[in-house]
Amino acid sequence: MSFLTRRPVTSLLTVLVVGAGASLFHPAVRTYALDTLHIQDFFATPASATAAPPAPQAMPVPVEKVSKRTLPVFLDYPARTEAIQSVSLQAKVTGFLKTQAVADGADVKAGDVLYTIDDRDAQTALDQAKAQLQRDTAQVDYLRSNLDRGQELSQKGFLAKDTYDQRSSALLQAQASIGISNAAVRSAELDIERSTIRAPFPGRLGRSAASVGTLVSSGNTVLNTLVQLDPIYVTFNPSEKELATIKAALAKGEVSADISLTGAEGTDAGQGGGKHYPGKLTFIDNRLDPSTGTVAARATIANAAFDLLPGQYVHLRLSVGSEPDVLMAPQVALGSSQLGKFVYVVGKDSKVEQRMVQIGRTDGDQIAVLSGITENDLIISGNLQKIWPGVPVQPLPEKVAMK
Repeated sequence: MSFLTRRPVTSLLTVLVVGAGASLFHPAVRTYALDTLHIQDFFATPASATAAPPAPQAMPVPVEKVSKRTLPVFLDYPARTEAIQSVSLQAKVTGFLKTQAVADGADVKAGDVLYTIDDRDAQTALDQAKAQLQRDTAQVDYLRSNLDRGQELSQKGFLAKDTYDQRSSALLQAQASIGISNAAVRSAELDIERSTIRAPFPGRLGRSAASVGTLVSSGNTVLNTLVQLDPIYVTFNPSEKELATIKAALAKGEVSADISLTGAEGTDAGQGGGKHYPGKLTFIDNRLDPSTGTVAARATIANAAFDLLPGQYVHLRLSVGSEPDVLMAPQVALGSSQLGKFVYVVGKDSKVEQRMVQIGRTDGDQIAVLSGITENDLIISGNLQKIWPGVPVQPLPEKVAMK
């Protein structure tokens, strides 16, 4: 065809039409038209070139069977950690701060020495109180002997009754003085004991507010803070509607809690690779907050490694029951369109079918499907961008699809 162009062919067709009409008048023109038709047949497309293309080859796709299982029911909350015990360490005696036994931020056990205050003033007060006690004891001994002698003289009439009563009163007053002196001794001993500040419970120290050598006064000087870290509270706020679900779970037994760090890598709604801390629900407040419609609640968790600190934001998941016979499909098989969520399944004659679905909660890499599929369906979980409804597919063995 390289020696011809479109224009000559068009001209030939024109001649053909004209010749066909002219053949009615002259035989030569009719002969030329027939020759032109033979040329047109030469350029016609062969019938074999318009044959239907071969059927597309089936696309291999990984598949997974729909699974039916009992799905745990969870309630998820943003939460915050809170120390069970937190105290300000204050001086109970007046004196110069002598030593700081442990460093700022140290983890301590109950009874560990934290600070010592110069106790020389307290020791002096103790010595004075003991001396006063000895003096009062000696006075009581003398007055008791004097009263015994007065009793013999009073019985014989040699001592007036009033004088005898005075001696008896003096003895009682001296005995009361012994009680006062004993109290002064105990007070001085307490001041000496309070000169050593110990940890009232295991926990972690904060930053010291007074350096060694500072003059501290009783009840006015805060030395540091101590917080208990193990166990630790996690506070959250369930709604009024969720409160009924939680109480129903509590009626059946202990409600477990799982705590994970908010924003931890691989952590999503209590799942993933972040570290988890088990605990249990231990408190629900006795009234709702009318401004928010929520109630204060808390769980108690173990924190032996002191990983969690008070005031830290965490994620809390409560286990409040289970839901049986839930159909589960792989999350990777889930697609989205303007009509909603869908999955591809292997349909009749191994062709792709699109099923619009309603989804529920997730559990690991699976998602609950509330409607749209049956237990016998094969969900296509791969090559989703290469298939569409009606395309023939070749399901791979399920063990291959699970790899």
